[in-house]
Amino acid sequence: MTRILVTGGGGFVGSRLVERLRGEGHDVVAARRRDYDLTRWDDAERLFDDTRPRMVFHLAAEVGGIGANRANPGRFWYANLMMGAHILELSRLHAVDKLVTVGTVCVYPKHASVPFREDELWNGYPEETNAPYGTAKRALLVGTQAYRQQYGVDGIYLMPTGLYGPGDNFDLETSHVIPALIRKMVESPEEIVLWGDGSPTREFLYVDDCVEALVLAAERYDGPDPVNLGSGEEISIRDLAELVAELTGFEGTIAWDTSKPNGYPRRKLDTSRAEELFGFRAQTPLREGLLRTVAWYRANTPAYATS
Repeated sequence: MTRILVTGGGGFVGSRLVERLRGEGHDVVAARRRDYDLTRWDDAERLFDDTRPRMVFHLAAEVGGIGANRANPGRFWYANLMMGAHILELSRLHAVDKLVTVGTVCVYPKHASVPFREDELWNGYPEETNAPYGTAKRALLVGTQAYRQQYGVDGIYLMPTGLYGPGDNFDLETSHVIPALIRKMVESPEEIVLWGDGSPTREFLYVDDCVEALVLAAERYDGPDPVNLGSGEEISIRDLAELVAELTGFEGTIAWDTSKPNGYPRRKLDTSRAEELFGFRAQTPLREGLLRTVAWYRANTPAYATS
């Protein structure tokens, strides 16, 4: 049994990771923002003093879709940079055996060649609407590698693509594209308005597949190189919208607001490194994962749970 700290342990991915680790018999502490504000050194230090972990999964983040990133560029840069720096330094001071830092696909350059390969991460600047967030996360990769080199901290850095699944954030102000589409299509029977022109492509990873990847990496991987976590499936936002419409039974009109930004032109990861280094390959097809997510939303939304 290992004493494990999961920052962001009450969040979308964190809560499922905590459940998985506890099911394997580990002593797991799920750190939540209401108890510890990790942007503050004193709170972060108190967390480590309280828990004395041997392994740390750093999942805590302040993040959202394009709208949230445009509204909070300074906050997203500061909060994600400070949380990661505090966790890294405290992992060193407490001599943790393993630190798993979860980054983001947003670290990649806007016009990275497709599929995105880890070796090309520094070949350009991130997409503008995500740049403050993505740049903060890039800095954590540099820090993780530097702490390994100088202090021997066994830290690894993983970069998941867009995540989705049951329990996702369905708040239209801060949600990502899949939960936003599901909520809009379930609740708005006549017309919905989506940002951009629908041409960008995205890749999505089902939440339970991500948890599996985190566990495998923690067990099997020990190296400085960042690793992509993805499904290998690429789909345009327009095709995604049509698929969600089919699965939700939406029969209204989809309007595209081309005055709004598209974000990254394309996103598709090269996932070969994860398979080679720790045997991870995503198991959940997008259609199946979307069906589960739609079912969860209907079952957990009062207006639909009793209908």
